[in-house]
Amino acid sequence: MLTDPHDGLLAIDTHVDIPWPHGPSPFENGARCVDLPKLRAGRVAAVCFAAYVPQGPRDAAGHEEAAARASAMLDAIAAMAPADGSGGVMATTAAAVEAAFAARKTAIIPAIENGYALGTDLSRLDGFAQRGIRYITLTHNGHNAIADAAIPRQDLNDAQAEHGGLSAFGREVIARMNQLGILVDVSHAAKSTMMQAAECSATPVLATHSCMRALCDHPRNLDDEQLDMLKATGGLAQVTIVSGFLRLKARAADLTVADIADHVDYAVNRMGIDHVGIGTDFDGGGGVHGFMNAAQAPHLTAELAKRGYDRESLQKIWGGNFLRLLRQAEAVRAEARVRA
Repeated sequence: MLTDPHDGLLAIDTHVDIPWPHGPSPFENGARCVDLPKLRAGRVAAVCFAAYVPQGPRDAAGHEEAAARASAMLDAIAAMAPADGSGGVMATTAAAVEAAFAARKTAIIPAIENGYALGTDLSRLDGFAQRGIRYITLTHNGHNAIADAAIPRQDLNDAQAEHGGLSAFGREVIARMNQLGILVDVSHAAKSTMMQAAECSATPVLATHSCMRALCDHPRNLDDEQLDMLKATGGLAQVTIVSGFLRLKARAADLTVADIADHVDYAVNRMGIDHVGIGTDFDGGGGVHGFMNAAQAPHLTAELAKRGYDRESLQKIWGGNFLRLLRQAEAVRAEARVRA
């Protein structure tokens, strides 16, 4: 077995939140689970930082506020890659991620969590695409104009289901996301939404931060039928490390990297090694004993290696599969431009 199985991996964490609107500096080793020093210490090469927009009222004012918040958060994410080269580097293509890794620079990949940021205005997608976002999580907790969520919001008067999955607008959103090379993230989405999105998207969909429902019966997790759909359509399930999604009602202190590896094992056994990855949800609730910040990423790699995952498999789980999806999204975008 490798002495250090994490050494040399192009490791990508596909979902990390940022403190908002104020928080510790990303350039210093501080209270954040993920900052640039911790990423270097943990040899995590790239991170998808999410501009998280909580679900709110679906009226003009609510939609405007959501769009403004997403834009401001994308500014904060971009600021982690200053022009003087003192931080990370913005990487909005698979090749750019690999180039950053070769240059020993942390790749910053922007994303949006919750399509509520679009409101009902499809043109906002183009503006966000120009900011370099690589995925949009269709929903958060609570339905929006795009789709039904896994967890309705009673405080927003949500019915158990509103659209029966995707709305007509949601299908337009996915079609335009495909044209723009933006991946479709189905974490937080209702099962109906997820299954329909996988069927209609020209690019495989992914769940950037979800666990396996067979091991933890939480509505946010993916059941076997959903895993089978991801396999059939070439998609990904990126295992998250939020304690309550790994084991019902568990606390971070109750769990270890072995619990994360159990979900990875289940997903790999069900779908195959090409459909599984890691999205911690650090600074958004993610963390278990022994893996509470980015600096401790090698602990998970060591557990997976102990279970028999070889070098090629570890690279696929820790980023190779996600890079494949980025390339597929880029290819679909290029085809759309040729047709236009």
